[in-house]
Amino acid sequence: MKVKKFTAATSRDALRKVREALGPDAVILSNRPVDGQVEILALDNDDVASLAAPAVDSEMAQPKPNLQLQHLEDLAPAPAPAAAPAFLSRRLQDAAPAAPIAPAYAEPAPTYAERRAPAAEPAIDMSAMTSMMSAAISQAKESAAAEMNGMMSEIRAMRGLMETQLAELSWNATAQREPQKATVLREMLAAGFSATLARFLIEKMPATKDALEAMRWVKSVLTRNLTTIGNEDALLEQGGVYALVGPTGVGKTTTTAKLAARCVMRHGPDKLALITTDAYRIGGHEQLRIYGKILGVMVHSVKDEADLRIALKELRNKHTVLIDTIGMSQRDHMVAEQVAMLSGSGADVKRLLCLNSTSTNETLNEVVRAYQGSGLHGAIMTKMDEAASIGGVLDVVIRQKLNLHYISNGQRVPEDLHVADRAMLVDRAFRNRGNAAADADLPLMMAAAQSAAAREVNLG
Repeated sequence: MKVKKFTAATSRDALRKVREALGPDAVILSNRPVDGQVEILALDNDDVASLAAPAVDSEMAQPKPNLQLQHLEDLAPAPAPAAAPAFLSRRLQDAAPAAPIAPAYAEPAPTYAERRAPAAEPAIDMSAMTSMMSAAISQAKESAAAEMNGMMSEIRAMRGLMETQLAELSWNATAQREPQKATVLREMLAAGFSATLARFLIEKMPATKDALEAMRWVKSVLTRNLTTIGNEDALLEQGGVYALVGPTGVGKTTTTAKLAARCVMRHGPDKLALITTDAYRIGGHEQLRIYGKILGVMVHSVKDEADLRIALKELRNKHTVLIDTIGMSQRDHMVAEQVAMLSGSGADVKRLLCLNSTSTNETLNEVVRAYQGSGLHGAIMTKMDEAASIGGVLDVVIRQKLNLHYISNGQRVPEDLHVADRAMLVDRAFRNRGNAAADADLPLMMAAAQSAAAREVNLG
């Protein structure tokens, strides 16, 4: 007896192979799926008789194989020995339902491979996929940008550290080679001047070994670069419209009254008009009205640009018009609105910035930048009598190229208002100076000054 094995993708193909090899009367021994294919073990019908030769006792003594024997087609039974077991005569229609053969007119039964095939995937929403891809790309870009910003910050920090160390090394070498420069630096810092201006002057200083000669050169350079009116006739005789601007508490109202008194003494009360925009501070306009009443000058109050335009039009026959503006912080967004109101008043309003001598260098720089607008006509130093040192305000006036008109050193009207004297101011800056910086701090200050100068160049 020879059992043959047939494999195919489907049961139908496997049965066709059996039929072609063993004929239509072949007996099916087993039908099972193996590795995604159908495997059939079949036996030729002529070999079935050999299974009936053993006796019944021996047949019962041996275990019967668990086989399912099937014929291929439902035909008339072929002749078989009388002693053949009953289970060998079963036809294909009696076979186990492992591989049923469907009639010709019926729908073919699904094969094992078809039953094992994965279910069809649902349709993909292309719009959703596009949105997901866009979100992923945006997230990747943001992550890359954040990483790049972090790297640039680290690089800038490393660059700043290297520049600081190099500047310190350079200054130490310079101080050892030219000790008079270290002396000049200490004196300028003690007087209140910025390290940036001091570094600039030291770099331009001619070669000298005398510290006193170096200080004389520095004072002469500061005096030449400090711009003042020199003579107040240019202001009092020319006349015009002047607006005093500046932060709160800098002394604008008192300074306005001092200027008004000078104008009255020069041209009389009929040639002067006073305008106040301080309608917010309690008693702000009343203070100027008291001064106006003493001087015999009418004080006009305005609220906005339209009122100011009308008032200036009515007062166009006046020789001098002084405007006392409301004080506000240099960081207040209303500063720009105030500058725009004065510029759009329809008249040539010259703005005089009041600088508090007691403020720090950084604060004064912020004030100038905030009130600069299209350009300042000049500046007035106030509260000079309260300042421990005036180097800081002189530093700002020099570096910002402001035209210094007056200095105010008290509350008396009009005595405590003086025309700016360049030589006197520079000399006083170095006479009334604070504590000198320690030698150990000078390299770090010079490095900071170099970094600040580099930032100013980058800012244009």
